[in-house]
Amino acid sequence: MATHRLDAGADTVHWGFFDATLKPLLTIEPGDTVVISSVSGAPWQLPSAASGFTVPQALTDVHARVPQKLGPHMMTGPVAVRGAKAGQVLEVRIKAIELAYDWGYNFSRPLSGALPDDFDRVHLMHIPLDRTRMIARLPWGLELPLKPFFGVMVVAPPPNWGAVASPPPRRNGGNMDNKELVAGTTLYLPIHVDGALFSVGDGHGVQGDGEVCVTAIETGLIGTFELHVRDDMHLDRPMAETPTHVLTMAFDPDLDNAAVTALRDMINLICARTGISPQEAYALCSLAADLRVTQVVNGSKGIHVMLEKSTLQRSLA
Repeated sequence: MATHRLDAGADTVHWGFFDATLKPLLTIEPGDTVVISSVSGAPWQLPSAASGFTVPQALTDVHARVPQKLGPHMMTGPVAVRGAKAGQVLEVRIKAIELAYDWGYNFSRPLSGALPDDFDRVHLMHIPLDRTRMIARLPWGLELPLKPFFGVMVVAPPPNWGAVASPPPRRNGGNMDNKELVAGTTLYLPIHVDGALFSVGDGHGVQGDGEVCVTAIETGLIGTFELHVRDDMHLDRPMAETPTHVLTMAFDPDLDNAAVTALRDMINLICARTGISPQEAYALCSLAADLRVTQVVNGSKGIHVMLEKSTLQRSLA
């Protein structure tokens, strides 16, 4: 299988939106690997020249030449997968994620986040990232281990949606902000247009569940993805598998609704893999599954349900 490269730049980034009419920048065969770099940061979020941090030329080129539409996220892509059809599933094997910047940033602002009325000014931090030790050093001296992942992994939306803003996650993925989607995880996305049209962006150095102040450590990343087309699966929403767990995900303005949908999807998954009844699967979820708040700040909030794969294997005994 071949390996391809697509780097972020003024000719490869779409800023703030998803649209089925975007033309693919690269077409690969199913099973091929693609290495994709990303950029992040609006002009006002960049560190000063005196900081000593390196601002990549690709990012300043995006600022100068790419129009921002509808949302804040910069996505590299799309990449088409030859033969992928609407109704199938794109299997995204996340092989590796590396830092592209030596810095990241975090900000909060009034009228946003989980506490929109608690803070009356913008707060912006620039955070050094140590590639060797894989840690971030916060301004008060705390060192946090880095666990990089892409906040946005997405396929094209259904054509009848037109152009849609990047912040809310949807059935085509997008701004899921799920911290479990690190290297070694496999993401499954329902395909809505032929070719799938896969894009990535919104690099995060580390994030807590909830992403409560609106941002993680926002940074540029380089991801290595192996893309496969699954015609033996049907999905209404994204799901994922880590080496140890299966995950179902749902998004809704009401967190309770997201929990209901993600739990129902997990029950269906358990039944399909084990043959036990839905009510038995419901009981298993109560005993062994964890419902986690993915994020609460993107318009549509997220819940992901995690269940250890070993529990499914024991169910077959």
